[in-house]
Amino acid sequence: MSLDRLFYPRSIAVVGASESLGGGKLPYFQILQHVGFPGPLYPVNPKHERVGGVRAYPSIEDLPEGVDLAIVAVPVRQALEVIRAAVRKKIPFVHFFTSGFSEAGNRKLEEDLVREARKGGVRIVGPNGVGVYCQESRLSFGPGIQEGPPGMVAFLGQSGGITGNFMATAATRKIPVNKAVSYGNQIDLRVEDFLEYLADDSEIRLIACYIEDVKDGRRFLQVLRHTTAKKPVVILKGGRTETGARAAASHTGALAGNDQIWTAAVKQHGAILTENFDQLMNLVMLATAPKPIRGKRVGFVGAGGGISVLFTDLAVRAGLSLPELEEKTQRRIGLWIKEVNTSTANPVDLGAFGFDLRVMTETMKALDDDANIDVIIPYFLVEYLLRSEVLLKVKNSEESFFEMAREIQKPVIPILSCFVEDNLDLERTRISTFAAMRKAGFPVYPRIQDAVYVIGVYFQWLEQRRRLKVL
Repeated sequence: MSLDRLFYPRSIAVVGASESLGGGKLPYFQILQHVGFPGPLYPVNPKHERVGGVRAYPSIEDLPEGVDLAIVAVPVRQALEVIRAAVRKKIPFVHFFTSGFSEAGNRKLEEDLVREARKGGVRIVGPNGVGVYCQESRLSFGPGIQEGPPGMVAFLGQSGGITGNFMATAATRKIPVNKAVSYGNQIDLRVEDFLEYLADDSEIRLIACYIEDVKDGRRFLQVLRHTTAKKPVVILKGGRTETGARAAASHTGALAGNDQIWTAAVKQHGAILTENFDQLMNLVMLATAPKPIRGKRVGFVGAGGGISVLFTDLAVRAGLSLPELEEKTQRRIGLWIKEVNTSTANPVDLGAFGFDLRVMTETMKALDDDANIDVIIPYFLVEYLLRSEVLLKVKNSEESFFEMAREIQKPVIPILSCFVEDNLDLERTRISTFAAMRKAGFPVYPRIQDAVYVIGVYFQWLEQRRRLKVL
């Protein structure tokens, strides 16, 4: 099924557009104007002559021909007539932001909507979802569009709130999102329809999903197997407990199934299943790194012995290794530090010398040339970075991270920790350092367990793919 006109509409009608932005409605018309949607925008509202400086239309029937997408934010009692009008006007896609359907016990209305839509080949997104985002066509449900080259990540979210959280976190972490859909109750177009379309989207390298239920388990798993053969699919499942399932039913009308069956089936069909939102975002960030990880042999660089010990324990338990460094590597590191409270073994402990990014970078260059190391994990502590600037007059500039990116060929996964939670200077340093690292292309994590988790799961996924190909 082609969803091209959904993601790349030539023109859009916003039904229920208004100059008044209250009443719990998203101001879709104003959002699309703000982000610069390039095609015609048609506000539909019989109570207004103009909306946003544009002529308003009293009804869908009064619209010009050729509208590809209607975004609907009207009371639920008007939904059926909206669909009938869309059928008469031959609008191929209708997104209902409107709620009050099966999540409120009104399942028959959903059935009536689908029946009427089928009469004219209209496809429905939602209801009860915030809709569709496409970077390339400048289609959005939020206040911004990521600029720059086409993104490599897609997100499918049954929850509008989780979809908003994903988009906000992605923007903060400089994760390039290409497409996103908040599909709500999925009475017509379902998660597997979007998965199937995105599987063949050459711009998308990874698909992340928040799912509360699937309507057709057999087809979902078939599409999932087809999609995971082409690109990673990372899934966060909501409603996995009995109480959570009841919450999902009141949220999107979801009918959640047995969690053990779900978990086994999804993994057997090639997806990565996460336990929480943080894990989902951490894996997505790793997927955007420009240099893929080729092996499990880790070189850890820190400034302090205790954190090195904790990292080693976590890494070994996750199936990673910290091999001994070559003698020439250790000699090279030793040129930059003194033999006092330091270690040139793996993990490398630079002691107080690790406060200086020049020393850290030279150490990482040495690991980069070591044949025993596949991936480099430097540990930075925000408190030390700020202290080195204030007390030691060592300026750790943004250019230092770009130098790392230019000169180190192996993948680098930095850890940037901060243990002080009530100091604005430290928070500013954390934000600016994180931004500089992300701008340089590094996936950055706040805790050692986060970095270990993503690497471990990555190799579990590779092994899972290998087994599926054998089968």
